[in-house]
Amino acid sequence: MSEASELMIGVLLPDVLGTYSDAGNAMVLAQRARWRGIDARILSVTADTSPPAGCDLYLLGGGEDAAQLYAIEWLARHRTLRRALSESAITFAVCAGLQILGTTVIDMQGRCHGGLGLLDLTTAPGRRRAVGEVISHCALPGVGLLTGFENHRGATTLGAGVRPLGQVLSGVGNGAPPSKRRSGRVSSVGASSGGAFEGAVTDRVVATYLHGPVLARNPALADYLLSRVTGQGFPDPDPPDVPDLPGLRHGYLSPTPPRRRARFRTHSRPR
Repeated sequence: MSEASELMIGVLLPDVLGTYSDAGNAMVLAQRARWRGIDARILSVTADTSPPAGCDLYLLGGGEDAAQLYAIEWLARHRTLRRALSESAITFAVCAGLQILGTTVIDMQGRCHGGLGLLDLTTAPGRRRAVGEVISHCALPGVGLLTGFENHRGATTLGAGVRPLGQVLSGVGNGAPPSKRRSGRVSSVGASSGGAFEGAVTDRVVATYLHGPVLARNPALADYLLSRVTGQGFPDPDPPDVPDLPGLRHGYLSPTPPRRRARFRTHSRPR
């Protein structure tokens, strides 16, 4: 992106991968770019349109299994867009978006579906669904802790060509170790004690299981994406009219052990 040009943000298939309002991430990116004097434009690329290949940033959101398989076929069909995702643009993918960018996705019936192949990762169904808040320590420079809401059944194993976005402090995350490939059903998806990983990162892709929208909850991650596209630094991750936000976020994100709830009897048992 040149200094005088307009930042183009393409939201891919919001009508298909729009279950969790992840398209809101585009609004966050555009506004934070405008605060820095950068013109930004959001393009909503629905399933019935021809996708542009000249966007600086592409976004993929979450969706159900059928929508996910449709998105894989749609993306594979548009070869010019696929080339842009792999060679020129920065891509930010959430949940189903993360899975479809991988090499394979295994459904609940054990059938293996080929992914787009932009990320060296595989996804298989876990024993139970991962639902709840996640806190992770982001591996990207200057981002710090991340928070978001996960809701997925898939467990994702990272290959050698991709590194995790962060290490989980609380929650599930990817649900599978990054160093060992697996096929078929993953043995378990459970809460992390600090050794699990979340998301995936390459030179051109940042992917996560976190909803929120995640960039609204984590503006430093939004600014990291903008810096990758523009080549500019963003030293002030919070708007000037909310001076206490850094301290508030630090307190909210502090990974403290959950309190044990007291148990109360609602009725007395007969003796």
